[in-house]
Formats: sequence, C-alpha cells, structure tokens
Amino acid sequence: MEASLYPEFPLEPLAPSGVRAFWVGPRYLAGDDGLLYEMVADTFTGLRWTGLAIVRGRREPDEAAEDRQVLRSTVLHISPDTLRWAQWVLADEPFLLGELPVAWQVSAREDTGSPLAAWSAYFTPGIPGEVLGDFLAALNNRHQPTAGSAGPGLVLDALTTRGWLRDVDHPRSGAVDPMFTTCVSLGEVPPLIQDGDPRALTLPGDEAGPAGWQAWAEPALGAPYLWAASFSAGVPQDLVAAFAASLASSAPVLRRVLPESTKDRLLRAPAD
Repeated sequence: MEASLYPEFPLEPLAPSGVRAFWVGPRYLAGDDGLLYEMVADTFTGLRWTGLAIVRGRREPDEAAEDRQVLRSTVLHISPDTLRWAQWVLADEPFLLGELPVAWQVSAREDTGSPLAAWSAYFTPGIPGEVLGDFLAALNNRHQPTAGSAGPGLVLDALTTRGWLRDVDHPRSGAVDPMFTTCVSLGEVPPLIQDGDPRALTLPGDEAGPAGWQAWAEPALGAPYLWAASFSAGVPQDLVAAFAASLASSAPVLRRVLPESTKDRLLRAPAD
C-alpha cells in the first residue's frame, strides 16, 4: 500500500475501476502521482548521489523511542563532487510559493571552498516528477554547475519549439501553454529565494532585485495553483531550458492518480 507524503493535498483515484494506471498528457497538468519524493529519489539513485537523513530532536533519559520529540528533519542528496545538492524540505515547515509549500530545494556552489550556494531552485508538490528529474539530470551532467552566459531566449525557444506561445504582453520574457493554464516567466523572484548575488540583500525596498525564472500551473483563472517553481537569478539558463523542455514535452507520463483540478483536461490511455 502506498501512502502520500503530503495528505493535505488529496488526489482522486482514476476511473474506471479495474484500470490501475494510465498514460496521460500534457504532463504539466498531470500532477506528481502523490509520489514526488519517491520519483525524485529514484533519480538520485540513478545519478549515484549520496542520500542523508538529518533529524533534529530532543530525547530524555530512559524515554521510549516512540515518545521522542523530533523537531526538524531533512532528507539531503549530495552529488559525488559535492558541488550540487537537493533537500526534501516538505516536513520542515518550508515557506510558501504560490500558496503551496516548497517540497524540494536544489542548490549548487561554484567550488568546494565555498560554503554558500551560488543559486537555488524551489519546487512545490504537484510538479511532475519527470520534469524535476530531467532538471536534475541536466544539472548532474553539467561540468560546472554555476557558470553560464546564455540569454533568456534559450528558455523561450525550448517552450515555443514544443508548441507553447509567447506571452503577448512580454514576448521576450514569458511563454504560456496552448491551454493558457501554465506559465513560465522571467521576472523579479519572490521573497526568501536564495541566490549567490549579494545585490539581492542590499537593494532599496522600492528597487527590483535580480530577475529569475518562475513557473506555475493555474488550472483556471483565480483557482489555486497545481504547482509552482522558482529559480533564483543565478541558475544557468541552459538548466532552466532543460526544465522547460521537459515541462512542454509531448511524451505522456504514467499516472495512477490525477489531481482533481486537472483530470478533465488530460488525455489518457490505459497502460498495459
């Protein structure tokens, strides 16, 4: 029996009864099958990243194990060169992104002598695990995880070549899917997004900070987001483009459960 890691976001089983799985699309509305941690953790296993569980708590002498007060826990995955890492932070009271809690935070540093991340990216529950997995594979394959000089056109091209439309009001910095439910946009990052650029900490309150890519799925105008993602200004453009290409991919994904808010918009075929 499978149990959801975040039951506060219920997912409805697929119908008809007797069919255990479906191939569905588009993937950006397919949700995470209630298995976002498991799907991404499998990616780390394939990449040979080291997994660590960090538990902080308090235990009194002679206290039974089941009575221990665990205050905070984090699952951390680290690349072999220790320049890139990812944290499962959903259990750690993370901040909200698009009114959803952050589930995965992915970071990278320039070299082993620097203790601070040069950039970070954040992903909430509901994002397809395949998309996050492709982003992590691109990060793993990158020789240097922080350097990059490509412009934003690389990200937009990854979307428009797969049928997405340029934002009418901001054609050089945004794109939307053909159903107008999912957006990828370059703009000022939300609060608490960590980046290695020190300007973000010294700018006056009325001045915009460095721009980073944001992505979100809004099944209907004004409806709660299905998922959201935020990339700090320092994330290399080719990594965001890998995320965008996977998001807009026409390849179906395997699902057993679908989000209530999008199941009527998805094409589905029974999986053998």
